[in-house]
Amino acid sequence: MLQPGSFPQCEPRLFLKLALEKMNAEKLGIVCIAEADGKLAGIFTDGDIRRMLLKDQKPFPALFTDDVIVHAVKKPTTVHPDDSLMQAIEVMEQKEIWDLPVVDENGALCGLLHLHPAIKALLGMA
Repeated sequence: MLQPGSFPQCEPRLFLKLALEKMNAEKLGIVCIAEADGKLAGIFTDGDIRRMLLKDQKPFPALFTDDVIVHAVKKPTTVHPDDSLMQAIEVMEQKEIWDLPVVDENGALCGLLHLHPAIKALLGMA
């Protein structure tokens, strides 16, 4: 599991452009959006960018100044820290997703599972 600080994370009211810059800097196709108390508010992914561009007919500068939460998935699929790695990978396979936020019983963001490192860990290669 990637620990907070090692994957893109931002607050809900951040400009979309700045959230994209965070995604790009970390070279992951996701940014986790967390409230000030740490509770996961949503996620924004590369796929969400494609869907947004096809759906919204706003000019790019207008999209870039939207808050990231406007375009985010507000109820993303998640797992808990006590779920097994195999369970998490099965969820990723069923949902056809590469990244899976890990949240505690209160919904606070604890980390992020990314498919490649998860499979390496499962195979004993990490």
